[in-house]
Amino acid sequence: QVQLVESGGGLVQPGGSLRLSCEASGNIFNINTLSWHRQAPGKQRELVANITHTGSTNYADGVKGRFTISRDNGKNTVYLQMNSLKPEDTAVYYCNAEVTGWADYYAKNYWGEGTLVTVSS
Repeated sequence: QVQLVESGGGLVQPGGSLRLSCEASGNIFNINTLSWHRQAPGKQRELVANITHTGSTNYADGVKGRFTISRDNGKNTVYLQMNSLKPEDTAVYYCNAEVTGWADYYAKNYWGEGTLVTVSS
């Protein structure tokens, strides 16, 4: 099994910044793609950004130029630096990891429990 623990959420004013972290632990041989998703009240969960093992990144249109995803493979950790935050960024943010465990034949998807980001004055 693999556990993902997010941290860094909170209340921030519009225009402010937050940095989210998500650390994976457990039965890990290799982590492929890491990603951040978010779910606002009354809306479906959506992809915010993802990053491959080699560092290639992809962003949702609404966060391009404001958010930056990065990873530290030695620490099994993914980060999301969020700048110029807007009220519409308010959501629960979840990390996701594609993990191949020791003795696994294929990668499995794991989710964290989420961290709340509230952007409000």
